[in-house]
Parts: sequence; C-alpha cells; structure tokens
Amino acid sequence: MTFPISGFEHQVIAIPSEDGVMEIDCQVGGSGPALLMLHGFPQTKAIWHRTAPELAKHYSVVLTDLRGYGASSKPHGNSDHLCYSKRSMAADQHAVMKALGHEQFFVLGHDRGGRVSHRLALDFPQSVLKLMVLDISPTLTMYENTTMAFARGYWHWFFLIQPEPVPETLIGANPEYWLQNHMGRHAGTGIFDSRCWAEYLAGANNPECLHAMCEDYRAAATIDLVHDRADRAAGKKLAMPMRVLWGEHGLVNQCFTPVEDWRKVSDQEVSGCHLPSGHYIPEECPEELIQEVRQFFI
Repeated sequence: MTFPISGFEHQVIAIPSEDGVMEIDCQVGGSGPALLMLHGFPQTKAIWHRTAPELAKHYSVVLTDLRGYGASSKPHGNSDHLCYSKRSMAADQHAVMKALGHEQFFVLGHDRGGRVSHRLALDFPQSVLKLMVLDISPTLTMYENTTMAFARGYWHWFFLIQPEPVPETLIGANPEYWLQNHMGRHAGTGIFDSRCWAEYLAGANNPECLHAMCEDYRAAATIDLVHDRADRAAGKKLAMPMRVLWGEHGLVNQCFTPVEDWRKVSDQEVSGCHLPSGHYIPEECPEELIQEVRQFFI
C-alpha cells in the first residue's frame, strides 16, 4: 500500500541493477531545486507526510520507498548481503533522480535512509549538492564505539543481523507486538498517524519486506563496513556541505557526538544540533524540521 500525500503524484520507476530490475515506488511533487527524501526503518516514505506538502512549495520533492521497503521491489538477499548494501540501495536512488531529470539534487535521509544518503553522497559526489541526515552517526563509527548503553538501547542492531531465518521467524510470530515494542518504546505509538501505522504494520506482516529489513541490517554489519573501511583507508570523504540533526531524547544524543563524528568523515563544513524529539524527527517535530530544511538547502 502507498500512503497518499496531498499534492503528490504516484510513480513507479524501473531501475536496472545487478540484482535485476528494481521497481522503486515514489511520490513526486512541487517545484524548484530537487530534494530527495529517504525514510528509515521499519517505515516507508509515509514518514514525510507532515513535512513534504510544505516543502513542495519550495522544492521539487521526491519521496521514495527504499529497496526492500514499502511498495518497492524486495529481492531475496544472498550470503554476501550485497543486494542490500548501502551502495546498491544508493545506486537505486541515484538512478531514480536521473530518470526524473535531476542531475544534481539535495538529499535528506532519516535513520537507514540517512545511511543510504551517506553512501549516495560518497559514490555520486557530483550529484549531491548538500546532505542532511537525521538521528545517526556514521555506521562504522557507531559499531566501533559500541558501549553497553548503546547495545542495550539499540539491541535490534545485533538481533536483526542474526542468520536467516532467526529474526524473520521470531518477529513473524507476532509482527504487531514487535512493531509496537520497537517503535513505541521511547515516545509511544501515538506520535504516528493511524494511516502511517497501518502502512508500517503491513510491512512487518509481509515476509518479503521483513526479510529485506533484516538484510538491510546484515549488510550494515558486513559489506557496508568493508566499503566504509575502504573509503577510510583511501582518505575518501564527503565533499559537500552537511547538516546533522538528532533527537534530544534519543540514544544517539546519549551515546555519540554527531557533529564531531560526521566531521571526521567529511572534507566540507558540517553543522548540526539536536531537536526536541526522540528518534522519529519527521513525525515528532515536523515544523522544526521544515525550518531546518529551508535554512540549509539553499
């Protein structure tokens, strides 16, 4: 299912890839500079429903479901997890923007979408003009600086990477309980629009989507770290201005220093601040996010 966002046109864009043709589900609206917005786990492009209509007054906004999520293609992962590497997922998004006629664009990514955005900016620096990520530090930084507090709070990072079909089977036994526990443990599920919640729950109930989400995390703990370490060894860093926002009440704020963390992987200016929210910034404080986007993406 696709949550309809007022004023946006629904499109499905077929992207050839090494894993076959990926159908990437999109909603497109507005006019002005191009802005690609990428959702996180275990959500869909519906996370932007409180921000996208206003942003479409100033930007050509492209909302997509990442490979494996929502209404986009969900190929089965392999033992090397390359299919769900952030490199593969980022290549999908670059191809989508090119198909829509956007050679250069701004990128905003939340959670897993932020990790795809990071790889997109590294692999296609000529296309990404500015980058904003929400409530993350770099994947390699977070794994290499894991503490007891982080492992306890982000236990799903270590659960979802277990071999197939362990997490798929355990979550699949009661997807709604798992979703309520995972997404509601910080701010409660009342922060989510009921229509969005139905879409997120539909994903958790879909075995193909559930497997893809696990593969996203398995890739992050394996092949993505290989790619990140190769970049670090080669001295390859982000080449565009960046802003990072994170939730004042979230675990990233407690365990990491996002601005400093991102500065270590960037050759350009990195700025940022926390917002009065938990992890789900687009749905908890949309007005503040809109203001940040308008100030940064100019």
